[in-house]
Amino acid sequence: MSATALAAADERAHDLASYRRTAPPAPKPARRVLESFPAGAPRGQWPAESYAAQQRREGIPAHVVMDLPSDSYLVVVEVAS
Repeated sequence: MSATALAAADERAHDLASYRRTAPPAPKPARRVLESFPAGAPRGQWPAESYAAQQRREGIPAHVVMDLPSDSYLVVVEVAS
């Protein structure tokens, strides 16, 4: 057996581990955008985070996500679908 040859069981294990599984993508939760803030806020100011914190204090489970295509921060809440 050469240094690069694999035993049959090892070759099968390698093939199984290398198999690219194609599972459907996980469904994204439905979201409602409460507010949008440009990403270019002055250093030390996080208006999206401040707004989300204010919403949470009022009982709305808001959180901030980054929208890369628009280069902005979105304050969102997940809605029941």
